[in-house]
Amino acid sequence: MSTFTAADVAATTPEQLTALRAGPPAVYAAWVRAAADLGLVEAQAIYGQMLLDGAGVERDPAEALSWFKRAAHADHLMAINMVGRCYENGWGVPRDDVVAAYWFRLAADRGLDWGMYNYAHMHRQGRGGVPQDQAAALALYRKAAELGHVKSIGMLGRYYEAGTVVERDPDQAFDCYRRAAEGGDFRGMFHLGRLLLARDRAEDAEPWLTRVPETATPAFLREADAMLRAEGFAPRYGTAEAR
Repeated sequence: MSTFTAADVAATTPEQLTALRAGPPAVYAAWVRAAADLGLVEAQAIYGQMLLDGAGVERDPAEALSWFKRAAHADHLMAINMVGRCYENGWGVPRDDVVAAYWFRLAADRGLDWGMYNYAHMHRQGRGGVPQDQAAALALYRKAAELGHVKSIGMLGRYYEAGTVVERDPDQAFDCYRRAAEGGDFRGMFHLGRLLLARDRAEDAEPWLTRVPETATPAFLREADAMLRAEGFAPRYGTAEAR
């Protein structure tokens, strides 16, 4: 079935929904769209992400943003954060860091780890009308890390490694990178691998460094190569531009 009625959505059991998720993406997208049209806020947020990713539907960032906004106005926290992401990256709307910062702060203030992480970036970089404040950024990263947010755990590692705001602590940095890497964060994998290289543990570093390109952005791969060069190691992600 590729079309669903309100009755179909209402009658869907959890087991059937699990099967739909595991089946053809277009069929699942049709069910999610029907549920979103009925006003199910979670479905609105999910459908927005499907439109943004082009998962089961044609990619349409502008339409994705409209669904994120509908869910956000119903207080869906991840949708609030995703509205910010759309404005930050120009997905379906002109880039606007000021508007992005507003939505990130809203999500952060309501307790969403991703909102804390993204608003912390604004403080760290002094963007979107947010004053540059490393202490405020670190506090947000730490709060998100305490909720288990792996990217924020990795950011704590950067602060401990550099000695920014906190006293420099290489061992604490290493532990943060390890936790982030084990949680699947490509930045954590890279920095853990980099520190292992610095400790003459190339054999331990290799599996982590090899996994980085699986999920990393081209921009990060270029940054990673530059960092390896600066620390006296051979760059390894030279095909970043082609990814």
